[in-house]
Amino acid sequence: MELTWYGHSTWGVTVGETDFLIDPFFDNPFTDTDPEELDPDHVLLTHGHADHIADVDRFRGAHFVGTPELAGYLTDEYGIDDTTGMNLGGTVELGDAYVTMVRADHSNGIDTGYGTSAGMPAGYVLSDTKPTQVAEEDATTFYHAGDTSLQTEMRDVTATFLEPDAAAVPVGDHFTMGPMQAAVAVDWLDVDVAFPMHYDTFPPIEVDVEDFEREVKATGSQTDVRVLDGDETLDLDELV
Repeated sequence: MELTWYGHSTWGVTVGETDFLIDPFFDNPFTDTDPEELDPDHVLLTHGHADHIADVDRFRGAHFVGTPELAGYLTDEYGIDDTTGMNLGGTVELGDAYVTMVRADHSNGIDTGYGTSAGMPAGYVLSDTKPTQVAEEDATTFYHAGDTSLQTEMRDVTATFLEPDAAAVPVGDHFTMGPMQAAVAVDWLDVDVAFPMHYDTFPPIEVDVEDFEREVKATGSQTDVRVLDGDETLDLDELV
């Protein structure tokens, strides 16, 4: 499984031969990538705020996944018909991956953050094997937490039943978890690797990302914190 961080909450994930893009927003200070250069098979949307869906129209050839409300908005606003509406707890098989939508605690007004609701906000767990109660030792699983506060479902559901190897968690504070709460989330998730995201994009979410590293250590967690450069790609299978 390959991961690329394009800044903010925008990630590219390759599982086998299947390419995913999560929350396309390329107007951020971490990336030099031209969205036109990317050709994802599937675009996953965690919620409807502008800093997560701003570039959806650049990927009209892709299949989009989100809540039913958000999928309907893409059709009405952008004429994007190749969508799958799903909801919390559901799993869909997309190419070589299984994608599970999980809870995120946040607001979810479409586009501007006000007005029309896009349903519940979400996170995603992507795995190269189907989630079952029998642990698959060879599975590789990545959790994108979306925009969220700290919530016990991370510990009680995501960690316990979906068993992610790596997690990308928001650390920018103000609109999401800050470094301290994100570190608690990482400890609860018991992942091998954690990646900070959703920070330093605009003034309210500017933080010292090293605070996140220190807070993770303070929990006693053995998780390896990786602070990525924008547009950096790594092979998750080599880290877990």
